[in-house]
Amino acid sequence: MKLSTRRRSLITNGILAVALLGGAVLAYSALGTGGSSADALVRTVTAARGTVEASVSASGAVESAQSRSLAFASAGTVEKIYVKAGDTVSKGQILARLDDDAAQESLSSASAAYEAAADDGTSTAALYASYVKARNAYSAARREVAGTVLKAPFAGTVTAVNGSVGGSSATAGAGQGEEASSGFITVANTRKLKLVGSFTESDVTKLKIGRPATITFDALSGVTATGKITQIEPVAATSENVVQYPVTISFTKVPDEVRLGQTATVQVVTDRAEDVVTVPSVAVTTAGGQSTVTLLKDGRQVRTPVEIGVKGTATTEIRSGVAEGDTLVPPAATGTGGTQQLGRFPGGGMIGGPGGGPGGGR
Repeated sequence: MKLSTRRRSLITNGILAVALLGGAVLAYSALGTGGSSADALVRTVTAARGTVEASVSASGAVESAQSRSLAFASAGTVEKIYVKAGDTVSKGQILARLDDDAAQESLSSASAAYEAAADDGTSTAALYASYVKARNAYSAARREVAGTVLKAPFAGTVTAVNGSVGGSSATAGAGQGEEASSGFITVANTRKLKLVGSFTESDVTKLKIGRPATITFDALSGVTATGKITQIEPVAATSENVVQYPVTISFTKVPDEVRLGQTATVQVVTDRAEDVVTVPSVAVTTAGGQSTVTLLKDGRQVRTPVEIGVKGTATTEIRSGVAEGDTLVPPAATGTGGTQQLGRFPGGGMIGGPGGGPGGGR
């Protein structure tokens, strides 16, 4: 029996309606279950047991801890320079000398006068006065001759030569081995190094003399030196309204690759806690003196107060509120409320899902 055209049309429309209704149900189920695809978008971290270190850092340039700017103790013309910048020298090695002809002549004359005064004796007050005068003149002449020679006060490296043969000596009132603002030759000990870093006023309160430090270098990837704090300046240096305190770190181990003047960063560990419950520092939120984390419990995000201990850059010690193995949701992945259903916001939006629905997007 043939169906009428009207009957066939009703049957066809009914089949299409059923198909559309079934598709709608499937789509609603996929969106409404908070399935694994949505769950995967929520990043979580796990509390673990380990060691936490807190540290402060500063930058500076590598300097010699033993450096001298040397000047001749006598006036005269430079006769010979035995070294150049970069040369390694030993203690007592002659670095340069002046023309000492005039000084030697003065010494010979003073020596003769001293011998004559000694022969005359010191039996009277006048003879004794002559003897003392001659002796002092002889001593001064000897110092004048010695001052025409510049010697290394310690083993090190010549870092500067500020004169030339034929030029005048630079006395500047400095004696042999004394430091001067601008000497003829500068010698530095490249095996005794230091770094002066500027720490903020809050960081410097955490530092102590003798505390160990780790030093890394901008130009030397993978190279690390060790040191210790040897001086903390009591007076601050203020630059652009920032108060900082210069702190000297002396190297205890100097890698062969390190050179004077290199830029370096010093890091000082100020506190340490071992075998404690730790969480990534990004998972801890502190406001108004209260620290909290977001725990994941039975699929729900629960904001929980915690007591923190040592706070490091990467991890933070948790003294109470979190146990080893607990799962946490960092602030960037949490919902807008203190307690949220994993995988969806109020109103049906999924965390990280497209669109999100009413009240679900941020």
